[in-house]
Amino acid sequence: MNKLLLFLVLLFATQTFSQSNWKSFKKLSGPKQWWVIWHPFKAKKSHEISKEVTRISDSIIKSNLLDGDASGGQVDAFRHAYWMARLKQEIGESAARKLGKSHEKENYQTYKKQKLEDGIVPDKISSEMDLHNNEEGLKLVSKGGKTPRKGLIYRIVNAIQAGKMKVIKKDERGNFLTCEGKTITPKSLQGKWKNDKCLVSSSILPFE
Repeated sequence: MNKLLLFLVLLFATQTFSQSNWKSFKKLSGPKQWWVIWHPFKAKKSHEISKEVTRISDSIIKSNLLDGDASGGQVDAFRHAYWMARLKQEIGESAARKLGKSHEKENYQTYKKQKLEDGIVPDKISSEMDLHNNEEGLKLVSKGGKTPRKGLIYRIVNAIQAGKMKVIKKDERGNFLTCEGKTITPKSLQGKWKNDKCLVSSSILPFE
């Protein structure tokens, strides 16, 4: 019965894809392919939103709204919160949350292959940070909500500055720190999913 259901889902999903979409689908990681299979009519909208998130996050980096850190800092937190908020508006909370979890499963696969995501190899603490910020983003809007994008951007920035998100503790030079404030050497992080990085409130900046 389960095999038959799986076959029907796969058959239905492949029939809904154009040839170009099918090529894009094959480039996805396994976890994201499964998400698309179960949400074929929401996949296109989620892809459009992901491109929107990248564009706006790149603009945030160049502004003085946040710390400019897209790898474990406030901009990283913004990207995940905004992504989830926009997804919830357009495709609903459940589908958005599942896509976020698929992304973190993809990151674990990236770690296993020792490939880079946002310039660094993913690890457990980064995944925990992302999942927390995903949930905070989901809280900021309602499905079908009409909050203007500019208003949503500032709502998320305010939440970050109020400490509702999480970032990874660093010093003013961008070195990762333990919760006790000790510098973590890059060599000690190599090949490790679990490490001594520390999650802190998003209101805490490296120089504080």
